[in-house]
Amino acid sequence: MCRVRDSNTKGRRTRRAVATPLWARINGHVRLEAHPDGRIFACFDHHLVDLGPFGANAAQLARELSADLPLKSIATGEGTADQEIQSLVGRLARHGLLEYYLGGQTGDDVVVEPQVADYQPRMPPLHDADFLVLSRFAYLRRRADLLLLESPLAGAVFGIRNPKIAALLALLSTPKQLKSLRRQDGFPGVELLALLLDSRILFKIAAGCKGDLRRAEGDDGLVLWDFHDLLFHTRSTEGRHANVQGGLYPYVGIIAPLAPVRSRWPGKKVDLTRYHSADSQEGAQAAELLRARHSTRNFDDRRPITLVELARFLDGAARVQSKWTGQLELGDCTAKLEYAARPYPSGGASYELELYLAVDKCEGLARGFYHYDAGAHALVPIVVEPNELDAMLASASFAMDTAATAQVLITIAGRFGRVSWKYSSLAYSLVLKNVGALTQTLYLMATDLGLGGCAIGSIDIELFAKMTGLEFHTEGAVGQFAMGRAAKQSSVQR
Repeated sequence: MCRVRDSNTKGRRTRRAVATPLWARINGHVRLEAHPDGRIFACFDHHLVDLGPFGANAAQLARELSADLPLKSIATGEGTADQEIQSLVGRLARHGLLEYYLGGQTGDDVVVEPQVADYQPRMPPLHDADFLVLSRFAYLRRRADLLLLESPLAGAVFGIRNPKIAALLALLSTPKQLKSLRRQDGFPGVELLALLLDSRILFKIAAGCKGDLRRAEGDDGLVLWDFHDLLFHTRSTEGRHANVQGGLYPYVGIIAPLAPVRSRWPGKKVDLTRYHSADSQEGAQAAELLRARHSTRNFDDRRPITLVELARFLDGAARVQSKWTGQLELGDCTAKLEYAARPYPSGGASYELELYLAVDKCEGLARGFYHYDAGAHALVPIVVEPNELDAMLASASFAMDTAATAQVLITIAGRFGRVSWKYSSLAYSLVLKNVGALTQTLYLMATDLGLGGCAIGSIDIELFAKMTGLEFHTEGAVGQFAMGRAAKQSSVQR
């Protein structure tokens, strides 16, 4: 236990806030199993995760971590057993199988649930003179009997069982000095506030700051985001949350599936088939491409796509076709506007989408990660770790439900500020609409060249951020498209 003194003690009795330690435990649905060879496995939902070898004391380690452990003792252990506990905790955390809580062994007022694989609870220093305020991206919701404090910026979710803590956090809708918070009934301790600060649910402001809190919270890229847009971006992709997602059919046996074609509205129909001209060739080529388009999930690695084909594909689907400028006059403000049109439609002529290529097999092009410079019609290599490139390709294969690897995997990234600088409330919606338009263009171009392609609905935005070094809220992944030369018996889904 640590005691924190109020620094302003002159003329009155000193106030103390007793801060509870931070404890670690495995998730409630996870069971640790030690095998005779010293390996420890995490068992959950009919899955086994091999956590590696831990020597003769593996069974004891598993038993110890099945109970609650003080995090301080984990982090500062010096003996061999302590180091193995620290290693086991780290491996569980990387797999998202660990949670932390405040409250000691007598309770758990706050449960910290990691949402990103490398989350570790940290407590930056706080002082009585510091002013704290809630992030505008923070929100509180109910899950069963637990209140969840969340933010799309945070690497963890905070489950709150003590309503006094929730009430105190509500005070931080306006900036408050730490020393004044100490006087509040139910003050939870500096540790929780430090954890929330580290998770960007709280942020510091300068003393006497009465300016724009939106600008004070982060960089210009963050300023341009609306709350609902950033939340949708992080929760509808992978990498920044631990929620299950994908084709899980959660309502089987509860609600019948909807019919593929809507039932007819009442009224006299106009039969359009009567107006087709049998010999008309107008628009025939475009119609044929649309009808021939399909998803290809298996690729012929004996005949990989060539660099010539890839160049033609990118030229037809994404190359800048023209540029022009305009002038905006809005009240007393003026701004020069620049545009660069590409082959697909884009809301407001924003053209905010960028293409990044993870190349596995392409004749004439080295395996690696590239950015497509649409203005110069060129590929620029980006240095990444080999395991990151492998992870991106493997994730796409998993999403396509195939063992095959895309010969070229295109990640579509959005420069979000290009859209949100102009549009409010619907910026992210427009980005996704533009992704749909570009995806259809990629399909049609691949079909025209005799290549196979497949749109991918899930993407790890944290992995992309690590590979590019870009903040996920500045230029982030919003879609993927796998392509290559189709195998003869590829699985097809329209």
